[in-house]
Amino acid sequence: MKINILTLFPKMFDSFLSESIIARAIKFGAVEINIIDIRDYCFDKHKQADDMPFGGGNGMVMKPEPLFLALENVSGKIIYTSPQGKTFNQEIAKKLVKEEELTIIAGHYEGIDERVVENKVDMELSIGDFVLTGGEIPAMAISDTIIRLLPDVIKKESYENDSFYNGLLDYPHYTRPAEYEGLKVPEILLSGNHKKIDEWRLKESLRRTYLRRKELIENRELTKLEKKLLDEIKKEEV
Repeated sequence: MKINILTLFPKMFDSFLSESIIARAIKFGAVEINIIDIRDYCFDKHKQADDMPFGGGNGMVMKPEPLFLALENVSGKIIYTSPQGKTFNQEIAKKLVKEEELTIIAGHYEGIDERVVENKVDMELSIGDFVLTGGEIPAMAISDTIIRLLPDVIKKESYENDSFYNGLLDYPHYTRPAEYEGLKVPEILLSGNHKKIDEWRLKESLRRTYLRRKELIENRELTKLEKKLLDEIKKEEV
């Protein structure tokens, strides 16, 4: 997969590309990340990428010319990080990971000229109902979510247990020591009975989802076992 990111601040991506899972994915060729400095496509004396909005008002707007020119050199689905976009989630990530190439425009200021959105952008995505200084952090978040789903980047069984992947929040995790200052790990996890452990984990996953994000339960088609465990949880929580 290739991911192009158009940005006014390319240095923000230095550590993103050089650390942890993303760096390993790049090293063994699972993904190519191409950081494009929008100012490279500004040909005036001051490399100006923004200007005042027509009609007046506060803030600045990213100019159309540099973006149109930069987009001539990329292909694939074009995403614009925008507060007005659809909220990004795991289901969207699972669809986007099937693309061979993605291009993400990291918005700034009051946004980008609407002519770019109307003529070039395939999808506007937001990472939540809050405002950030710019689109670089959303671009990183979207890219990270997609990259970890690529083959061999992490173990398939690892991301399949992540929160949201299967429509539920993740279950609690514990590691050694089994007891720390009187705080003990649940006995079931020490039992060696993997069938019971799997059932405990499913139940705790359902419990967290029911208590914290009930709408995820309501939108899920529950299995027979999940219905049974959820009934038990409701009785326990009364």
